Amino acid sequence: MERRGFLKLSGTAAAVVVAPSLITETLRADDGSLYKTYDKVMLKDSEGNPLKTANVVEQENYVFNFPHAATPCILVKLDGPTDKTATLKADDGTEYKFRGGSGKDGSIVAYSAICPHQLTHPKASTTFFQYVPKGTKTLAYDKAVGGVFVCSSHLSAFTPKDGGARVTGPATEGLTQIVLEVDKDDVIWAVGAVGPNKFHEFLTSFKADLKKEYGRNKAKKLVKTEAKVTTLKNFSSDIQQF
Repeated sequence: MERRGFLKLSGTAAAVVVAPSLITETLRADDGSLYKTYDKVMLKDSEGNPLKTANVVEQENYVFNFPHAATPCILVKLDGPTDKTATLKADDGTEYKFRGGSGKDGSIVAYSAICPHQLTHPKASTTFFQYVPKGTKTLAYDKAVGGVFVCSSHLSAFTPKDGGARVTGPATEGLTQIVLEVDKDDVIWAVGAVGPNKFHEFLTSFKADLKKEYGRNKAKKLVKTEAKVTTLKNFSSDIQQF
């Protein structure tokens, strides 16, 4: 087990060994990483079948809601493996470790699709937040041709291979990584979140809109068993990318 797997519960002196998908508290590891785990949730495609890594199309945007019923995430199979040595820092100064991608070559990642700047996120009507594939130009980040997450609302960009780090724009911290696990049958599960997150702020800021869409108090409910996954192009009728 990696060193970050030896964790200390808040207020507890003894170190314990624990699998990320078996705990539901916010924990700080000795190496400074910060994450929270949730119920293990199976990702399923639009037809209700378990989503397998073999069926994930490279550099396609896949949208699903986790850990809450209304908090959107985007899953992407990148064009290569991620950097498992990246260390990031939240606005409050807390350092945390990127846990790397999933799949055979570590190229599958998922991040909260809530921009940390002003909470821009994918909507069924219009989407300004997305992963921009390699070879696609973006005004947000002229140091690379694609291969980044971009919020086109205010042109913040984030690099997915090193933990969703913010590389340009008004955002001041990176994206929240959604921790994935792949089982022996190649099925993908969402189990937790790493780094700073905007879940509570998002649910509070859009409370009125979410109530209309999900019903009273349903938007904030935690996803328990499964989450439907759909491509961004099928999720949103208008995708804006600058």
